[in-house]
Amino acid sequence: MGTRENELGVTVKKSENFSEWYQQVLLKSNFIDYTDVSGCLAFRPAAYAAWETLSRAVDAEFKKDGIENVYFPLFIPEKFLMKEKEHVEGFAPEVAWVTGAGSSEFDERLAVRPTSETIMYASYSKWVRSWRDLPMRYNQWNNVVRWEFKHPTPFIRTREFLWNEGHTVFATEKEAEAERDVILEIYQRSIRDYLALPGIPGRKSDYEKFAGAVASFSIEHIMPDGLALQGPDFHIDGQNFSKAFDIKFLNEEGKTDYAWQNTYAITTRELGVMVATHGDDKGLILPPMVAHIQIVIVPIYRKENMAEMLEYAKKVQNALKGKYRTRLDSREGYSPGYKFSEWELKGVPLRIEIGAKEAAADKVTLARRDTGEKTEAGMSGLEEKAEELLEKIQENLYQKAEALLKASIHTVKDYQEFKEALEKKKGMMHAAWCGSRECEMKIKEETGAKITNIPFDQGRLLDKCVYCGKKSKHMANFARSY
Repeated sequence: MGTRENELGVTVKKSENFSEWYQQVLLKSNFIDYTDVSGCLAFRPAAYAAWETLSRAVDAEFKKDGIENVYFPLFIPEKFLMKEKEHVEGFAPEVAWVTGAGSSEFDERLAVRPTSETIMYASYSKWVRSWRDLPMRYNQWNNVVRWEFKHPTPFIRTREFLWNEGHTVFATEKEAEAERDVILEIYQRSIRDYLALPGIPGRKSDYEKFAGAVASFSIEHIMPDGLALQGPDFHIDGQNFSKAFDIKFLNEEGKTDYAWQNTYAITTRELGVMVATHGDDKGLILPPMVAHIQIVIVPIYRKENMAEMLEYAKKVQNALKGKYRTRLDSREGYSPGYKFSEWELKGVPLRIEIGAKEAAADKVTLARRDTGEKTEAGMSGLEEKAEELLEKIQENLYQKAEALLKASIHTVKDYQEFKEALEKKKGMMHAAWCGSRECEMKIKEETGAKITNIPFDQGRLLDKCVYCGKKSKHMANFARSY
């Protein structure tokens, strides 16, 4: 047993080798596994359950707001992908192509979906005829493939990932732009309430915007290693795609007009942020709202009282399983200590320990995964106590994540301070920017830090651009990123 127990845990500290820690936690906790296709993951039950819960919550909010689900093919004809010049140039290096089947070559290559604008909008051009057909607010949940990168990182940068694609069409620019705040709020509320994650919402610079968009907006994260990571995003596409794909309609005045469009997405990348943000040196810590198993029950017994203790453990499980996702660990041949460590590694939010003393007193001992704190509860009030603790765990994880985010944002006044803080403190540099592409690119070239976004919450606008010293237009967030 000793060898198994030694091999079970994470062997590096999060603060000392974040990259290795992250990989070990994902694999040793059975959250994911690698496959024989480079950059493509197997989501094990805990990972897929977390995505399922989050995606269903987002989907429910979409439907409340009138968005409908559709599905379009995985394969996209090359002629469609070439219709919007800026869009195809942005994705060309990442596209995987299907060129034939069996011994036959296709007359036209088919792209494996990197994103679905082009194939969806070919249909939209047939479906939109009159202002009465609008708004058309469609969404699909699917997988996409983006092939071009050198260093795959689970969830953070993978060749295949899961997401939603919102593709909406409006009769007026005002209606289209009003959708932005609705969608970003759904995303921000969902990652907060389910994944216990904060984020910084804002507008992307023109250089960093989505290929083909008029304007892009994002919710940005900061990882524990100080690098930034883009979360959910929203793109105002204006009439760029409607003109490329001939999506036009008769307006109320009887004149022909091109439609106004938006696109938006949340991806499985959020699971990586969740694991990285909440996990510790013992392993995974799952927020109760998305945990595959919320409560694990571990009976502690000797051979002579095994039947009695298992019976009591089942009584405890029956008192909880109608409301919570529970697991009774009745495995033989493993010590209680081994089981405790294994469930801690897997991130189960709440552990119930049951020994002979607890059974005799009709009680249980509850241990929180986030703090390790233990409390006792009687069987009569167990459900209420479990609910109280799970709510506290969820809230505590969010509060800690928010504190980490705030501590990782550094307001800097000049370029020397910018460079010093970027090297010593890492994280995000909140700095004044004149709005010029030249300054943005010089900073990126010299420091490796790009503009993650221009936050909606501007705070106090400093007078001079951090790079050139000219009058500033925005407070922007700069960071090195994944």
